[in-house]
Amino acid sequence: MQIRLRSTGEVMLESEFRTRFAQNLPSTPLTQEWLNSYTGDPAGDVVFEGPQATGGTVYQYSQYAGAEQDEQGRWFTKYVLGPIFTDRPATETEPAQTAAEQEAAYKAIKDAEQANSVRTRRNEKLKECDWTQVADSTANKPVWATYRQALRDITSQESFPWTITWPTQPE
Repeated sequence: MQIRLRSTGEVMLESEFRTRFAQNLPSTPLTQEWLNSYTGDPAGDVVFEGPQATGGTVYQYSQYAGAEQDEQGRWFTKYVLGPIFTDRPATETEPAQTAAEQEAAYKAIKDAEQANSVRTRRNEKLKECDWTQVADSTANKPVWATYRQALRDITSQESFPWTITWPTQPE
């Protein structure tokens, strides 16, 4: 559970709240009713878990973006699709970078990670059927060779690395 301090708007876990404000806190989990009745400092509100952000692209994920109040006055965690990039000015150690440059670099990293993951899975599938190509195998070698070539060709699919059409393994 999270708690929002009314005086500052800071949101923290209940455990941090207990550590910082240990005096006069009950040993049972804190409730909104207890927080409302508490007359000491700090006054706070329970922050309920809000819905995760959905949709977006393969490059986006749901990320925490603070807390917001609903029409009934309750507080909920807020999530947005990210990452969010902003222009960065130059520093002593790094050149200036636009949001578009950061986003392009991020996407290149994510594409490389996904491609590596697909290649690893492909290589495992190839290893699983290596036995079909040894000299004394009774497998239908041409059928298995076609399957193995289709596995190797995955990286040339137009939608690689995000959408893969995996070949069907022969029986």
